[in-house]
Amino acid sequence: MKLQIKKLDPSARIPKYQSANAAGFDLHALEDGEIAAGKSALIKTGLAISLPIGYELQVRPRSSLALKHSVTVLNSPGTVDSDYRGELMIILINLGNETFKISAGDRIAQAILSAVSQADLIEVEELDKTERGAGGFGSTGR
Repeated sequence: MKLQIKKLDPSARIPKYQSANAAGFDLHALEDGEIAAGKSALIKTGLAISLPIGYELQVRPRSSLALKHSVTVLNSPGTVDSDYRGELMIILINLGNETFKISAGDRIAQAILSAVSQADLIEVEELDKTERGAGGFGSTGR
């Protein structure tokens, strides 16, 4: 599948897969910045994308940022819909104890192309019965 990616800024980096079998491609920060401990920030990528109908782009954290710096994608996974043509921006949160510095070009998140389907939503008076029923939040064991 081919994805059309547009640079909105000449210094934006076109993403790429980091290995032959990688599920996601990395997104890069457009500008230098920092995120104070306990705070979040909207990070620009300088890119827009055209996704085929029936697909979404899921924006997920990079494991190395989470492990080494306690920095993650706040609304993980973030969803980019197929009809969105604006700039890809990433909401990062710093859960660590020190300010996290971002340099232009840093890999800040990964994106995964995923197929989606839409359901016909139907209001009903009753739902079918199951063994689990309404049990949630630990009701099926540890």
